[in-house]
Amino acid sequence: MTYSLAKRLAAECLGTGLLVATVVGSGIMGEKLAGGNVAIALLGNTLPTGAILVVLILAFGPISGAHFNPAVSLVMGLRKAHPWQEFVPYAVAQIIGGCIGTLVAHGMFELPLLEFGIKARTGHAQWFAEFIATYGLLVTILAVSRFRNEAIPTAVGLYITSAYWFTASTSFANPAVTIARALTTTFAGIAPGDVPMFIVAQLLGAVAALISMTWLLGEPIAEPPPRG
Repeated sequence: MTYSLAKRLAAECLGTGLLVATVVGSGIMGEKLAGGNVAIALLGNTLPTGAILVVLILAFGPISGAHFNPAVSLVMGLRKAHPWQEFVPYAVAQIIGGCIGTLVAHGMFELPLLEFGIKARTGHAQWFAEFIATYGLLVTILAVSRFRNEAIPTAVGLYITSAYWFTASTSFANPAVTIARALTTTFAGIAPGDVPMFIVAQLLGAVAALISMTWLLGEPIAEPPPRG
């Protein structure tokens, strides 16, 4: 079944909003319950994020493809797996949804609805971490969709769960989520001035994944027939 563009954009907006509400909300809850232990707070932020990704991809994948991420939409457009002319509408819907998700999280925890992040996340190591985080995410999506398409929800959820811990940046890996997280001073926040370089690194990582996986996943060389 094919859904109209309006419904697909609504699915991207809603899905990204629920994702960001989970990221920000679980960060707030994790920090409240961790008693100052940052590792516990991060764990409390990680597990709900990975879990909700599985749920959201299963729920909205049949409608919009469940990108929830401009970097994913960019790659899908470049590889002609998604209409290129829909990239900008998808990205706008994702950003709007993400920003609403931050407001929703603030509302649930009785915080001011509109804040601007103050947590510094900058420097070459953080930018490189975002490049790697996004590269790995797109490698996961492209490879798993080629061989085990039905496993994408689980694979993406598990990848993000692990990337929270093996990257210095805690794996934003998503321009829309990055923008939305600039609207909170809580555990998941990022200072607005640090957003542009995160997004540059993410988009470069996505394109690098597309290039390398296009080569790697090219048509396999046929085995020669047995002799004799």
